[in-house]
Amino acid sequence: MAVHETTAVDGPQSRVRPGPIRWIWYALGGRLPARFSPWVLHDTTTRTWVLRHFARAFVQLAVPIALVLVFVPGEFWIRGMAALGGVFLGLFYSVAYMPEGTEHRVKQAGYPVGTATAVRDEAARLREARDSERRRAAAAKRAAKYRERLGR
Repeated sequence: MAVHETTAVDGPQSRVRPGPIRWIWYALGGRLPARFSPWVLHDTTTRTWVLRHFARAFVQLAVPIALVLVFVPGEFWIRGMAALGGVFLGLFYSVAYMPEGTEHRVKQAGYPVGTATAVRDEAARLREARDSERRRAAAAKRAAKYRERLGR
């Protein structure tokens, strides 16, 4: 993580979000210019990374589904069911290879393999520590109220 060591913690100021056309290119698996690297890391490690992954998967599935619906001959309901089956199958594989897919995107952005997983794991550890402290403080507050009610 030598090249981009500080970009994961720099905050939103260092992240440049791609425009709609570049995002579609990125969603289809394309590589973004280096200035978008912090955003790619954020995209694959933020709290909503799974939802973002599904959004990218739907963009990837949109082209073949549209082709099936428009160009395959037959009743529309048959084409629709075939398209729906394709969506389910595509999402199944997308879920099965979600960590690998995000790691590949991060690698394309110039980070070492494993960076996205490490950043997500660290964020989960910090979130758990905050939640634990919050629960501990709430328990102490309840205990103090209980002792006060008993007159101790």
